[in-house]
Amino acid sequence: MRKILIILLAVSIAQGLHAQQTLTSGGKLKPEQAIMDIRHYTIALDVDFNQRSIDGYTTIDVIMAQPTHVLLFDLLDSLNVKEVLVNNKKRPFEYKNNLIRINTANELPAGRASVKVVYGGKPHVARRPPWDDGFIWTRDSTGHQWMAITAEGTGGKLYFPCKDHPSDEPNEGVDLIITVPKDLVVAGPGILQKVTKTADKVTYHWKTNYTINNYSILFNAGDYKVVSRPYTTVNGTNVPIQFYVLNEHADKAEHLMDIFVKTIHEQEKYFGEYPWAKEKIGLVETPHLGMEHQSMVAYGNKFRYAKVAGEDYDWLLHHEFGHEWWGNKVTAKDWADYWIHEGICTFGDELYVREFAGEQAYIDQFKAMSPRFGNKIPIVMGKDIDEEAAYNSDIYGKGAFFMHTICYIMGDSTFFPAIKKFVTSPQYTYDNLVNTDDVEQFFSKESGINLKPLFDLYLRSADKLEVHVQTMGNDKYMVTLPNMSIPLPMDITTENGPTRVIIGNKGLLVTSKTLPVIDADDYYIKKVIIE
Repeated sequence: MRKILIILLAVSIAQGLHAQQTLTSGGKLKPEQAIMDIRHYTIALDVDFNQRSIDGYTTIDVIMAQPTHVLLFDLLDSLNVKEVLVNNKKRPFEYKNNLIRINTANELPAGRASVKVVYGGKPHVARRPPWDDGFIWTRDSTGHQWMAITAEGTGGKLYFPCKDHPSDEPNEGVDLIITVPKDLVVAGPGILQKVTKTADKVTYHWKTNYTINNYSILFNAGDYKVVSRPYTTVNGTNVPIQFYVLNEHADKAEHLMDIFVKTIHEQEKYFGEYPWAKEKIGLVETPHLGMEHQSMVAYGNKFRYAKVAGEDYDWLLHHEFGHEWWGNKVTAKDWADYWIHEGICTFGDELYVREFAGEQAYIDQFKAMSPRFGNKIPIVMGKDIDEEAAYNSDIYGKGAFFMHTICYIMGDSTFFPAIKKFVTSPQYTYDNLVNTDDVEQFFSKESGINLKPLFDLYLRSADKLEVHVQTMGNDKYMVTLPNMSIPLPMDITTENGPTRVIIGNKGLLVTSKTLPVIDADDYYIKKVIIE
């Protein structure tokens, strides 16, 4: 049961490393991009491992909401743009400050357009992935070339021209056509369409028809063996599990797959069918720790397992796979709402403990978690926030604890059907992106309680719930919640044991021969003041 300590340590390290990053995605949407709806990307690249370079093109299919003379796309300046075509006609462009500005001689009408950017060069190299983004060029222990990409903070502009903002994803999916040396295998999102071999090279064509966030549009290449097994989802859909594991570690794959199947079953129990069931459940071994890349989760935990209820458990795999629901299927339209990805996903990690180690072990996880929150800045800091500004360690643990609190307030019989309803509703998933207001209004409606004051306290401020216990004499105590405007359930322990009560605006008079213990199991992040 040391898993929570491992997670908290990893989050602490992540926060420190993340601060080194100088490039970020999101923020206030540029006016030229606000009128643009990205529909599809085709990314075709030849990867040169010796030069650590890429060369090829990206075609962007877009729908313009209104006529324009300017098209604007994001691409890091480390690359070289050779040519730009709009609807198959060459157009002049300016490439600086990580932006490609395309000028059209005649006004581009509203409607669908195709933009092809021919480019190449040496992409940014990650220093300490996955917290610092970039390409990772390395070799496995047998000497084979091995590469990976991480891009969550910087976004897809790391290596392909795009509209790099969380509010817009390619609704019609992505084609990735990647050429590498012939002894390597390319792992990517979606379904493998075709493998084309020449004398010294091989091209892999991956395709997803699902909408996909920018930082999941990437590929890995290495000396991979594909270890597969069939899986039937909770809804009865047959979908393959495919693990792209280094050949040198192929003997470790089956045990990890056994652990993984247990994780998949548990996630589906609470959050519904695996989101990409028409394609695959994918894992790929990477030289970095891991990342939640859609339908091809990056795995770099080196087959190191913790124990839950005496059984092997891979906490990293569980967490990154949980993002298939929270982050990939349910996606925040603004990095300001980052906690929806990381907080609810981390809450899902603790549900694994509850499922296999029991209720008390689950409660103990959260009791151990709460003293370690930084709690120095709000989790949600307004709107139009870029990824770097939005990132802090509390989006994980405090975000998870907040969902634990909501579960306590609503009760299991209401909360668990509600959270599954949210993550399986078309209104909040796939093409329909969400924010914190959407989450608050949904759970308020499902619970029949106005939860906005609680969302404001725990997410939009760094305050704790204040619980005042005033001694009245004659074994009487007045318990009030001075900074909360809605009634809340609370466990109060007296000499007769714990009792769950409701504390309203006027407070609650408690009779006890001993000083009452407030919320002994820590369902709230609180400050108890005894007067």
